[in-house]
Amino acid sequence: MSKIGFLTDSCSDIPQELADKYGIEVVGFPINLDGVEYMERKDFTNDQFYQMMRDAQGVPTTAAITQLQFCDIYARYADEGYTDLVYLSINAGGSSTYNNAVKAMELLEEERPGYTMKIQVIDSHTYSMPYGWYFCECARKVRNGGELAACVAELKKKLDCVEICLAAYSLKQMKKSGRVSAAAAVVGDLLGIRPIISLNAGVSKVESKVRGDAAVPAAMIKWVESRVDSMKDTPYMVAYTSSTAKRDELVKLCKKAFGHAPLIVFQLGGVVSANTGPDGIAIVYEGKPRNLEAYAPELP
Repeated sequence: MSKIGFLTDSCSDIPQELADKYGIEVVGFPINLDGVEYMERKDFTNDQFYQMMRDAQGVPTTAAITQLQFCDIYARYADEGYTDLVYLSINAGGSSTYNNAVKAMELLEEERPGYTMKIQVIDSHTYSMPYGWYFCECARKVRNGGELAACVAELKKKLDCVEICLAAYSLKQMKKSGRVSAAAAVVGDLLGIRPIISLNAGVSKVESKVRGDAAVPAAMIKWVESRVDSMKDTPYMVAYTSSTAKRDELVKLCKKAFGHAPLIVFQLGGVVSANTGPDGIAIVYEGKPRNLEAYAPELP
């Protein structure tokens, strides 16, 4: 009889209650801020981390989950009699965590020669709940009797479509991290310039710039409309950091534009907000498939 484990990292931003409900283990990322190392999901809440960033002199940095950490986790699952383990990773292009998870399988062979547990390491090609949500869906379907291979294939199809539209209300954090120059950040904040950023297949790009906070939600929705065939048929999520007022305004406008409520409204965790800053919002949505081969019909 199959015994299947589900594993992901804290960049997935899966709320703990959902992780517990669907039996998903979430491994925390270490985050260093002003010389002090913290463990995400253990040493601070999201709101506490936003304030820590505002008060900090420097910029937070993240480190990858190591091969040895993964090997220890794999060994634990193997020793507990699991037949399968699925790990869904943060975008491989933005972290060496994925490669470490792959290489850890070789270490496990040295520690547990001949182990029979099947390990799947999957690159999400994205960040935050865009992969966390669909991993919950995958785990739920398997827990309810779904066949693992089919559920994983469906997960990969979802990941092949998911896109993010992000807006930062302050360029301070991006200035600290070097993503924009100090001069551009100062001028941008003085003029109220707000970048509208897309994140597609792990690659971020500034798609437009608007002036003033009030123009941000409409610009984000306009971008999403250009990326999908039908708003009313498009599942979406809303992400936010510290501002519940900006969150509520975006949700209100999204409900009107999409014609239905979001799948979930969630906070961006430490790994993502370490790069975007504590003043951002985002729309996550299912766009068009990028890898058409993944959508080829199965042969009879």
